[in-house]
Amino acid sequence: MSLKTLFTEHPASVDETYGEHFGMAIGFSGRLFLGSLACLVHAFLPFLCVKTGSSIITDLHGRMVTNRHRNSREAPAQRTLVGDTAR
Repeated sequence: MSLKTLFTEHPASVDETYGEHFGMAIGFSGRLFLGSLACLVHAFLPFLCVKTGSSIITDLHGRMVTNRHRNSREAPAQRTLVGDTAR
């Protein structure tokens, strides 16, 4: 597998360029980080950030799964969110 393919195969499978995919992934990372901090605060102070973590997860799920138009060869049932290696 060529070096170019390593960087472009997955972004192309979700109908994005490498740059678009990079931007989306960085954005998701930032939101997940904020959600993680909210959950940490909530663990110590349960009256704070009561719905923040779950709201962020729901929003990200909608952006990643529900509203994304994938340009892929595999059927939707074959895709996974973590470690997506289906071909």
